[in-house]
Amino acid sequence: MQNSEYYISLEDKYGAHNYHPLPVVLTRGQGVHLWDVEGKRYYDFLSGYSAVNQGHCHPKIVDAFVGQSHQLTLTSRAFYNDKLGEFEKYITELLGYDKVLPMNTGVEAVETGIKLCRKWAYEVKGIPENEAVIIVCDHNFHGRTSTVISFSSDPDSKTNFGPFMRGFLTIPYNNPDALSEALKHKYIAGFLVEPIQGEAGVIVPDEGYLSTAKKMCEENRVLFIADEIQTGLCRTGKMLCCDHECVKPDILLLGKALSGGLMPVSAVLANDEIMLTIKHGQHGSTYGGNPLACVTAIASLAVLAEEKMADNAMALGEYFREELVKINSPFISAVRGKGLLNAIEIKSKDAEAAWKLCILLKEYGLLAKPTHGDKIRFAPPLCITKEQITECIGIIKKSLEKLEE
Repeated sequence: MQNSEYYISLEDKYGAHNYHPLPVVLTRGQGVHLWDVEGKRYYDFLSGYSAVNQGHCHPKIVDAFVGQSHQLTLTSRAFYNDKLGEFEKYITELLGYDKVLPMNTGVEAVETGIKLCRKWAYEVKGIPENEAVIIVCDHNFHGRTSTVISFSSDPDSKTNFGPFMRGFLTIPYNNPDALSEALKHKYIAGFLVEPIQGEAGVIVPDEGYLSTAKKMCEENRVLFIADEIQTGLCRTGKMLCCDHECVKPDILLLGKALSGGLMPVSAVLANDEIMLTIKHGQHGSTYGGNPLACVTAIASLAVLAEEKMADNAMALGEYFREELVKINSPFISAVRGKGLLNAIEIKSKDAEAAWKLCILLKEYGLLAKPTHGDKIRFAPPLCITKEQITECIGIIKKSLEKLEE
């Protein structure tokens, strides 16, 4: 096997330069750990941006995936298959919805949610054609398709990618007054929101924000659309982050950990009044709802429940944040999170301090990645133990001390 420099040089020469990875080349994963091509072991504190909640290569999920891969992987939706209905029954009963529309990537789920919201707005609410508006939040991250970047506030996502799609109204996040004012506008169809803004740096809204927003939407006959692609599936200590406030979204968007990290699987859930506005031939995907994805998703959801990963995330998340605060580093200006979706904000005159800290963490055996320059997410697989969390706190403390030198 070649060394890390070889594989990095291959990507640099032949791949698009649309990512800036940490200089580590990974070749194997198991549970909470990853190994590089030189054989060094690391704690994974990114979890594929929360796609690997169940841990890397979970044996029950892998067995389901491999078993189905020998039988039937893809038919397209031109035909029925014997796994899609089982998946649809499993996930709708688990989460309490009438219907599910399966897709592949997270941003496909977002695009589907937007289309569903608009279809409902015209055919049920009675908004004039092409006038529907969806409220979104500053500093959101819902993906990078041309529609979604139209309402992004991130210059890197938008610059020189226009022209952009209209039909979106941006308001401050975690601001009920701003939402109340926006809902006065004509032709509002939906409110698309992340229960916690992950890419922005794990921005946790005030308690009661989601429930207040949902009530406002109900009062104005506006659909509450929750992007739980990163926050859902036990990451924050509940099956859904919205569950912390007993909020049931009108349209629920899921992805990432829906496959346990084995393949792209996403899903949009809604009740009949909304979902059945889309008729035959009006929306779909060649791979969406394929048998391999359906079997894998059922196994992934079952593992979350059987291994009580929500409870583990809740308990260990509280412990992790408490221990981070105890480090009392001059470089940490904020610690925030819910469950095992956490972040620290770095305070330093050096604009590269967060990146340098992640390099030190890597050297000491923990992988994390900065976001927006001065923030670092800490989101390990939900199978992590208290002993492992304690060891990782030691790595973080040591790395911060080294940064200070």
